[in-house]
Amino acid sequence: MASQSYKITCAQPLHLDAVAILEARTYPEDAISKRSFRRFIESETADFYVLEVNGNVEGYVVVLYRNNTNLARLYALVVSERCRHKGYGRLLLHKGEELADERHSLFLRTEVAVSNKVAQKLLIGDGFHSIELREAYFPVTQSQSSDALVLQKLLPRYELGEDAGVGATETYVPMLTQSTEFTCGPASLLMALDYFGYPSHDPQSEELEIWREATTIYMTSGHGGCGPYGLARAALKRGLNVRVEVNTDQPLFVDSVRHEQKKAVIERIQQVDIGYLRERNVAVSVGDYTLESLCRDLAAGSLVMALISTYLFDGIRAPHWVLICAADDGFVYINDPDYDTLPWQSPTERQYLPIPVKTFSKAFGYGGKKQKAAVILSVKNR
Repeated sequence: MASQSYKITCAQPLHLDAVAILEARTYPEDAISKRSFRRFIESETADFYVLEVNGNVEGYVVVLYRNNTNLARLYALVVSERCRHKGYGRLLLHKGEELADERHSLFLRTEVAVSNKVAQKLLIGDGFHSIELREAYFPVTQSQSSDALVLQKLLPRYELGEDAGVGATETYVPMLTQSTEFTCGPASLLMALDYFGYPSHDPQSEELEIWREATTIYMTSGHGGCGPYGLARAALKRGLNVRVEVNTDQPLFVDSVRHEQKKAVIERIQQVDIGYLRERNVAVSVGDYTLESLCRDLAAGSLVMALISTYLFDGIRAPHWVLICAADDGFVYINDPDYDTLPWQSPTERQYLPIPVKTFSKAFGYGGKKQKAAVILSVKNR
């Protein structure tokens, strides 16, 4: 590649004949039509770039987008036979990722024939994960199998440094996956404690201990989760500075519990926790905790535990605690302790998970009354 002159440019109508010929050579039994390639040039929901080597079209990449989603589709990536195994495929792949990232796509997804081991090696080596096997996806041909692997990659990744957005730090906030379905709050707190220099030697036991201290006892069903006041109390006990922000002075979570006796227990526990915090001069503020307030706290070096509804992510109306680590103009970056790894596939990809600002604003809060709660954590002067 070093001895050859190449460039990757936005496709133009003058490229169509060469692209159509290359497509037909690559997929003689299932080629994309020249008319379709022309539509990709004209479409506002497609990016179409060609690879030119020594003035000849030797490859192309097509990325498609769907309105009102953060998912991009790598629709086509082709390199001519004479230019393969020279790094051009990786260059085109990175160009596709760059284009999708510029459109604030969260995920880039593609379908690859099970028999296409070369493409799988390229994609998986670049960070894609297999999320599904689709049988009989492609037309049956002699050149490839009909079954397809669906591969997906999380695109924007938070980078350390001064230009990384609000809350940029010298080290990443460690990631911890909750060990039970009801300990998202304790797991979030443990991540903050580790970051601020208070790591646990037995995180799973400490996670359950924090839950015992901070639980609301009851919830809609199953074991109760943790409230903001109990989590703040647990954080204070373990050496952190704490502030609580809520948008109501009414008890949290009681609207999702039908039994009056259970409601009374939840209310009583929260009253005790609030009393404990006030005796120790911990600020409990009632008001609208805005994105601007969040950014100010992050800029001051704090981490923020926030109560969100998971409905926008998994279609389930459930309260869930996450740890906010940073933010920029486009995204709020969270460490999500959830142990259900789909669609992100691995705990690592839930670290600094980028949530679009508009999506986060909708998800922040829980219940029909949109009850909001945040616990702002920082380190005490030692």
